[in-house]
Amino acid sequence: MGNVLIMEINYIVVCIAAVLAMVLGFVWYGILFKKKWMEIIGVNMDITPEEQKRIQKKMIPMYLLQFVLVLLQVYVLAHFVQQFGIDMSFGTAIWIWIGFVMPTIASGVMWTNTSKNMKLMQFLIHAGYNLVVFALFGFLLGIG
Repeated sequence: MGNVLIMEINYIVVCIAAVLAMVLGFVWYGILFKKKWMEIIGVNMDITPEEQKRIQKKMIPMYLLQFVLVLLQVYVLAHFVQQFGIDMSFGTAIWIWIGFVMPTIASGVMWTNTSKNMKLMQFLIHAGYNLVVFALFGFLLGIG
């Protein structure tokens, strides 16, 4: 049968990475690129405070689902890191972004019904966020 690799995943680091990814997402999409991102996804910013609160309340389940998905990403990446070695964690994370994440984002954006400029901006903002997140994941898994 061969040797069985027992993977030791640091679940605390996985959780910390997921929380940091959510915080980074808030900063990335909600502060740094807020105006452009809202334009790209077609959100009307001229709404009343009451309407804004109603919309935010509806978004709670999406944030919870997003957190679960991020946990899954970090957990799976942790398995790859364990397979290739902790010393390769940052490189592994970047290669996974290059080979899987970035092309998936590009494919999704490419087929939208928006202008070339909007497609490019959507790709750059979204892929950029994911690059920073995966670099963060790789770094944290490497020190954890």
